Amino acid sequence: MRALRKFDPQEFLSTIGIGRTIVAFPKKKAIFIQGDLSDSVFYIQKGRVRLAIVSQSGNEATISILNEGDFFGEGGLAGQLLRLCSATAMTDCTVMRIDKKSMMEVLHREHAFSNMFVTYLLTRNIRYEEDLIDQLFNPSEKRLARILLLQAHFGKEGRSEVAIPKIDQETLAQMVGTTRGRVNFFMNRFRKLGFIDYHSGDAMQINSSLLSIVLQD
Repeated sequence: MRALRKFDPQEFLSTIGIGRTIVAFPKKKAIFIQGDLSDSVFYIQKGRVRLAIVSQSGNEATISILNEGDFFGEGGLAGQLLRLCSATAMTDCTVMRIDKKSMMEVLHREHAFSNMFVTYLLTRNIRYEEDLIDQLFNPSEKRLARILLLQAHFGKEGRSEVAIPKIDQETLAQMVGTTRGRVNFFMNRFRKLGFIDYHSGDAMQINSSLLSIVLQD
């Protein structure tokens, strides 16, 4: 009897199939809008995605910036009917769209996938708790430094310098919880101290020396 092929979560997230499509979004293109039906889950294969919410008074706030390997839009799995935020491509993006039915089926059927997905959600929840603590107790300069280091994934690859796509200062101000003027002041200071540098085009170099801001008392 022919052996059953072992389920590979990464293969599932990189190939099209029933209920799964791969979609390309150019920079600044909306992936979904706040208030849309929450009928699918997305997985970033390539690029960066910004999640933002707009209040009833029209004020916008950036919730998170997501990178390759991140999931988003999973609220529908827990009964959320409408999207609570908007998702926009910050760079040219390629994402896997998995409809709600297919996502629920694979979570119930494949333990390897459900374990991976639950681990991802728990890790992200820890990150959100750390974000809240950072927001409550740390000054804006330290919060900005932490956001830049997180975007550069320091501590995961052991590199001392990482180039990331530029993030506009208004978005950084929303994430830090301060004004654009303060962000501009700190970014100029970081650059003078050699913690960050700007390349031609849309890249920004983050140096591990920026950790000194996060670690200072």
